[in-house]
Amino acid sequence: MKIIIIDDEARTRKSIADILKFCPQNISLVAEAENVDTGIKAISKYNPDIVLLDINMPDGSGFDLLKKLDKLNFKIIFITAYEEYAVRAFEFSAIDYILKPVDPQKLFDAINKAYKLVEQENINLKLNALFANLENSASENKKLILKTAESIFIVNTNDIIRCESDAGYTNFYLLNGKKILVSRNLKEYEDMLDGFGFYRIHQSNLINLKYIDHYSKTEGGTVVMKDNSSLPVSRRKKESFLKLLDMI
Repeated sequence: MKIIIIDDEARTRKSIADILKFCPQNISLVAEAENVDTGIKAISKYNPDIVLLDINMPDGSGFDLLKKLDKLNFKIIFITAYEEYAVRAFEFSAIDYILKPVDPQKLFDAINKAYKLVEQENINLKLNALFANLENSASENKKLILKTAESIFIVNTNDIIRCESDAGYTNFYLLNGKKILVSRNLKEYEDMLDGFGFYRIHQSNLINLKYIDHYSKTEGGTVVMKDNSSLPVSRRKKESFLKLLDMI
């Protein structure tokens, strides 16, 4: 795989280039660039498989670079020093990123992930979600990328009623009645949706608090959601959940 590094810091480019020498995958570093203009020229000349892309550069951002290209036929791994809110935007949008200073193992893992993806995913769909999440950093409504075996969905977090664990997979139940099964576990989404009005009431259920219809004290405690689903509250979570309800 042909790789290009685009970063305005010469020290960072050298550090990444040195790390790539030990990459277990069959890769070739074909070019380095220090800004948007030289980055576009390098991409046009070398037709890379992967671009390691800095975000903040003197003549624009990595996002500006991508918007100037007619076609994105390569995998992107962002190299960023962004703060937490922006990092979460990458996670919601299913975009690969690595924080500075670059950790070798995380870089190898990201390259390995790209190496295994035989078909080019719809990167434009993911980037549109990322741009929306970054532009609306203060909003509680984020755009979440959900990938199934057949499709890629962009879902507003405000449209998620609940998430349900299913043997290492996660089912998403949406306001429009749609059910989406994705091959990531519930814990990943619990962490991702933390701070966005979601609460894990049971090892199998993560709920959007705004869609609670009522709480029933019978049968040990049950939450009834707006979609008429009845979900158990675990004994371990019951006390904290009831306190949370008092705060809503």
